[in-house]
Amino acid sequence: MDYKTAGVDISAGEEFVRLIKPDVRRTFTRGVMTDIGAFGGFFQPDFSGYGEPVLVSSIDGVGTKLKVAAEMGRYDTIGACLVNHCVNDILVCGAKPLFFLDYYACGKLMPSMAADVVKGMVRACRENSCALIGGETAEMPGVYAEEDFDLAGTIVGVVDRGKIINGTAISEGDVMIGFPSTGLHTNGYSLAREVLKGKLQNTCDGLEGTIGDELLNVHRSYLPVVESLLGADELHGMSHVTGGGLMGNTMRIVPEGFSLDIEWTSWPEPMIFDIIRKEGKVPEEDMRRTFNLGLGLVMIVSKNGVDRIMADLKSKDENAYIIGQVTRA
Repeated sequence: MDYKTAGVDISAGEEFVRLIKPDVRRTFTRGVMTDIGAFGGFFQPDFSGYGEPVLVSSIDGVGTKLKVAAEMGRYDTIGACLVNHCVNDILVCGAKPLFFLDYYACGKLMPSMAADVVKGMVRACRENSCALIGGETAEMPGVYAEEDFDLAGTIVGVVDRGKIINGTAISEGDVMIGFPSTGLHTNGYSLAREVLKGKLQNTCDGLEGTIGDELLNVHRSYLPVVESLLGADELHGMSHVTGGGLMGNTMRIVPEGFSLDIEWTSWPEPMIFDIIRKEGKVPEEDMRRTFNLGLGLVMIVSKNGVDRIMADLKSKDENAYIIGQVTRA
């Protein structure tokens, strides 16, 4: 018996690397010191523009959105979702991305399919000026079924210590500004898949494509619209709205003694959420705790800074919404 007969195809792994190398190299920034295939990814950062640079890291996956991709036979969005999710996680701390690494595990490696996933990562890395400097591909029959795979990513970014955003400046009367999402992003898919089982190819009024296409929309990166506001005195906190919903995630940065007064009808909710709500008869409390309901990022800003920040966002054609305020608990 050889390794291939046992379920691991080394040649498939080599073909996968051959397919992705040219695309991955397109993400390399000036700091990248190694090519794909080295045992470690070397990155020499330029901290000349920082007084006290602090590295910020995060790791995440895309959950069971992978199962939607498999059912639809579309793998071109989930790689970008992974990168953008991680970018947003460090962005709300005030950090900009430096480099990214991925982990792809499967039961049977299919090089062209895996390459489509990586092409999505490449696209998002380039859009976020983030280098994809390494990754790991693991073919593990017996752990995963032949058609199954999993995806995770790690990001490292940097912020000046004096510009870290952690919510400590939040006070009573501060205003919440919400930024539209592109759908479910990467959370709530276990519930959505159960509710919409067998309906992914269906179309509905208000959706541009099928339900499955809507569920595969790319998790949006907020770096392009938020970057110019990082370090602003008026910006007191930010939250990335993921699992736990708007309230659960935003309360993570709110100091003890304060609460949030959210006006839940102050922004337009994408149609997909109402489809899930009605098809599954999902209680509203569960909807609010599970999904972003149309807002993927929240800013908490001082009351006297709202007009300036909203004007800045309008100049970028960003449809942000004032959705509530900070109150005493």
